[in-house]
Parts: sequence; structure tokens; C-alpha cells
Amino acid sequence: MSSCKNQAKNLQRCNCTYEPCPRKGICCECIAYHRAMNELPACYFDEKTEKTYDRSIRNFVKKSR
Repeated sequence: MSSCKNQAKNLQRCNCTYEPCPRKGICCECIAYHRAMNELPACYFDEKTEKTYDRSIRNFVKKSR
């Protein structure tokens, strides 16, 4: 993982609850990772939905209705 000059600032608003995540606060790496997995990052979901770890695009669309 690379370092990010904005990591501390990004962490203040990061709602990811997956504790061993090495991409926390490094948004570009987080987005790239989840995109490769056909998912969205935690920040696209409300607190309750994020805790399910179902970050699929299908779940996002379902919860957005």
C-alpha cells in the first residue's frame, strides 16, 4: 500500500468498520480495490448497511430505493 498525504484527514470521515483494512484513508486504493471486486466502498452506504459488509452494487441499488 502506498502512503497518502490526506490519509489522516480521510480517516476522519471514513465509515469503514472492517478493522484490518490496509486501505483505510487511502481513498484511491479503496475505490480501485472495490471496483475490481464489483463493489462500492463503505462510504456509499449508511452505517447499518455498511456493517453487513455487503458492498455489492446490487445491494446499493436495493437500499437506495
